[in-house]
Amino acid sequence: MAPHSNLILRFAEPADSNVLFDLIKGLAEYEKLSHAVTGNALDLQEHLFGSPKYVEAILAEYAGQSVGFALFFYNYSTFLTKPGIYLEDLFVLPEYRRQGIGKAILSKVAQIAVERNCGRLEWSVLDWNESAQAFYRSMGASILDEWRICRVTEDALQQLAVKE
Repeated sequence: MAPHSNLILRFAEPADSNVLFDLIKGLAEYEKLSHAVTGNALDLQEHLFGSPKYVEAILAEYAGQSVGFALFFYNYSTFLTKPGIYLEDLFVLPEYRRQGIGKAILSKVAQIAVERNCGRLEWSVLDWNESAQAFYRSMGASILDEWRICRVTEDALQQLAVKE
């Protein structure tokens, strides 16, 4: 189903920070990761609109209600010698799914990548989230089984920072 004419996709503004953070908490709940949310709307606002600006966000509004978002930032491909966009999160509230909103958001981020002459658009998907994997494949994405995400956080990050 195509998105209805009352779907608006727009860049988030500072006044949207609380709504956006609520949607992030909704995403964490969906992924059964609510316990991992330790940030807050004020830090999010600073990272979206401060200097330096670390991330950007697209907010999806359907019939005046904030129903989804995409949060992304630049990465870089040394092989392509071009910037890319890394899509950190794409989320649509469960009750608004299967209406074309996720497709519209992903397409909007792709349009931004093309307009900015990026070489690629990348993101991660949880291994158990088969419906998301199927959705992404239907949108033309390849899922790279041979790559694994490496992550260092909290104490391990602190320890790595002082290794010689």
